[in-house]
Amino acid sequence: MPVSQERATAPAILVGVDLGLPHFDAELDELGELARTAGLEPVGRITAKRKAPDAALFVGKGKADEIKALATELGAAEVLFDQSLSPGQQRNLERHLGLPVNDRTLLILEIFAQRARSHEGKLQVELARLQYVSTRLVRRWSHLERQTGGAGVRGGPGEKQIELDRRMIGDAIKRTRDRLEKVKRQRHTQRRQRDRQGAFNISLVGYTNAGKSTLFNALVKAQAYAANQLFATLDTTTRRLYLDDVEGIKAGRSVSLSDTVGFIRDLPHGLIDAFQATLQEAADADLLLHVVDAANPHHPEQIVEVQRVLHEIGAADVPQLLVFNKTDALEPAQRPRQRRDVFELEGAPVRRLFISSRTADGLPDLRRELAELAARPAGEGSGQTGAQLHEEPA
Repeated sequence: MPVSQERATAPAILVGVDLGLPHFDAELDELGELARTAGLEPVGRITAKRKAPDAALFVGKGKADEIKALATELGAAEVLFDQSLSPGQQRNLERHLGLPVNDRTLLILEIFAQRARSHEGKLQVELARLQYVSTRLVRRWSHLERQTGGAGVRGGPGEKQIELDRRMIGDAIKRTRDRLEKVKRQRHTQRRQRDRQGAFNISLVGYTNAGKSTLFNALVKAQAYAANQLFATLDTTTRRLYLDDVEGIKAGRSVSLSDTVGFIRDLPHGLIDAFQATLQEAADADLLLHVVDAANPHHPEQIVEVQRVLHEIGAADVPQLLVFNKTDALEPAQRPRQRRDVFELEGAPVRRLFISSRTADGLPDLRRELAELAARPAGEGSGQTGAQLHEEPA
């Protein structure tokens, strides 16, 4: 299922279906970025509007014929859908179009498979991939006839090949889950050691390509991989960050800073489940630095998506500090007049800072904010949400 070398940089048609949801990307910009990140080249885009997906072809026969004609005209080798397809829809579309058809879910899985570097990250991606493949065995296998019976069986019906495949994948899922559980226990032990040392734990969270890794490198002088692309880094990296006393605030201590995987709209649930061990860093943090790409016109929707994932992983009640990044990419007229203000997040005010991690503009203000929070007595603000913790403007 992963991207093969044969189809790397292959021309692809992008398809999006507006089902009346508020986050529909009419330009298919994000799907295009995902395609390029996976090594494909978008050569054409088609959108459709439907009240509900067609049960057989998702887009209906008329639109499927239009996609086929455009793919033939542009010499496309693949069709990518911005929504998740059922196994049956995927199979029917491939038969109708005569081309490989994949969806947003598989595209994200492929990118994760390419980018995972640590042992834990590879295990997490493998688990999500196996879970995805297990629902699509019927569309990838043509040898579904029954095999001959085994030893001791004379001519009786044997086991279907697909049943063997399903059992094999089921065993692989169990083995991978067991190995991930071991990693999870190891991470839990590491967190307990940090807790015993009284460490103040900060996790960077945010939409993919918001600049988390660049900010991480700027704060701790690390060399974590950072690039202007989706999912530039998948593996959690943790470093010590020393916060000096500033302007009467006696911090003078080291805190633990973790860079985590970025979120994205319609992140496959299998990936959220598989990355639970990594995302637990966010759920167990004392503070979340929610990094937002201020220059992205869709950043309000991205904030909503990050909040949704935080709720899903049990991190919704961890205090947050909003960091609007990439102010250097804004037009002069769009740049904020003040460095700090208050932003309404899920109906409650949360403190917000404007910075540029690339130029280091605003980083001293961020360090001061972190020093102030780290200097609070242990337990102060415990059980409060980020909004409650920062209800007074700076």
